[in-house]
Amino acid sequence: MNLTHSTNSQRPRLAAFGSSRIGPEAATYQDIAILSKKIAQAGWDGMTGGHQGMMAAFSEGMHAGDGHIQGITLERFPTPPDNTLSEEIRAHNFFDRMGTMIEKSDAWLVLPGGLGTLAELAMTWDLIAIRVLEPRPLLLYGEMWQPIIATLSEQLVLSADHAFDSIKVCNSHQDVLDALRPYA
Repeated sequence: MNLTHSTNSQRPRLAAFGSSRIGPEAATYQDIAILSKKIAQAGWDGMTGGHQGMMAAFSEGMHAGDGHIQGITLERFPTPPDNTLSEEIRAHNFFDRMGTMIEKSDAWLVLPGGLGTLAELAMTWDLIAIRVLEPRPLLLYGEMWQPIIATLSEQLVLSADHAFDSIKVCNSHQDVLDALRPYA
């Protein structure tokens, strides 16, 4: 399957959600930069919220791998200096930003994060589960996600059968690349 929502090429677009609070000194930041470079080299373009933390790490890697990286930044915050975005789109509010990132992507990568990341995951996941969005990869990367998904699978009352089939927890770069390969 070849997906083509990217505006500047025929490459599919992967949106990355993640914490803005994990800085360049963290091992996780470096890991995401390396992972996203591999994703770009595998034929994907990227999209992030365009600010610091996991968004910046993802952007840096995509840029280093010659991928086009679109930042959907918030009007209320200044664009970070020295960013590696190929293109910036300013969103009026968080809801517009999240909607753009969810609807204009061919797949999603959920990185380590907090409440905002959890909200982005929940909205994307629900829209796939209730079939508002066509099924496509929703990948959760990192050790933090397995216990969260285990708890949710025990506690949630779901309106859609097989909702957990929509997500894949990835523990390695290879897991992510393997999950994306059929869509590139």
